[in-house]
Amino acid sequence: MQVTKEELKLRQNMSLQDKIDFTCDKIEKWYDHWKGDVYVAFSGGKDSLVLLDLVRRKAYLPDAKNIPAVYNDTGLEYPEIKEFVKTFDNVIITKPKLTYRQVIEKYGFPVISKEQSQFLSEYISTKSEKLKDIRLNGNKSGAGKISQKWMFMIDAPFKITHKCCTILKKDPSRIYERKTGRKGMIGSTVEESQLRKQSYLANGCNAYESKRPLSMPLAIWTEQDVLAYIVQEKLQMSSVYGEIQKDDKGKYSLTGVQRTGCIWCMYGLDREKGENRIQRLKRTHPVIWKYCINSLGLGDVMDFMDIKYE
Repeated sequence: MQVTKEELKLRQNMSLQDKIDFTCDKIEKWYDHWKGDVYVAFSGGKDSLVLLDLVRRKAYLPDAKNIPAVYNDTGLEYPEIKEFVKTFDNVIITKPKLTYRQVIEKYGFPVISKEQSQFLSEYISTKSEKLKDIRLNGNKSGAGKISQKWMFMIDAPFKITHKCCTILKKDPSRIYERKTGRKGMIGSTVEESQLRKQSYLANGCNAYESKRPLSMPLAIWTEQDVLAYIVQEKLQMSSVYGEIQKDDKGKYSLTGVQRTGCIWCMYGLDREKGENRIQRLKRTHPVIWKYCINSLGLGDVMDFMDIKYE
């Protein structure tokens, strides 16, 4: 069901309790539509933690505790996250067919953003002059082109890809769905990316009719909502996040890492202010940092992009 920008804004401004009620309603409808054949995509991160809690404790579902939490072990997670996931009941672990090393050796490095990686990869590999022109100059509306800032990446001495997330994350989930017939619920929010916002505006929380049906019950939540819920419900997070603190204006923040996901993901690194996630990794997990910078070659990539990692 399509959602207008005005409706989205109103929903994002709802109170936390109203968002809980709204989200539980979407979860219940998703469950009913698929006759209980659903699962929660559980990364061990704070967003999926909140979603799993809502599914198993808050929503009115006949067999909530039996709804599996599916953790995809990409090999790129913080060790603290992997240990945290093991503390939950009914967790199913899936693995991708390729490792990250195999992905970068075969396809290249994911850099800048998924969109820009795709544009660069297509420009470099395509034989179509029309597509090359679009990637350089944009389509009729000016969209679809490589950012001027990153035009120099066309001459990068390494391959570039946008396929990393698909191979390491989406494909294992799709395989699980085909084998079990279950339909997934993910903890993504529209606050995280423009692509997720567009998906929400097109389908709402529950994309029943999509080629790959998927539910985003937390779509309208903000990071502040997520942190407030964790505090309110006294949920235990992974230790990698540190503690949740609240300032004199009532804003929540984390003392540890701000986001988990893939440890050495290079998407968005150029937009991070102060200590970026790779620099932080050197301080918090020096052995992993050394491996990804030296053994995997991220140091050479970041040197070419002029992004600090020391």
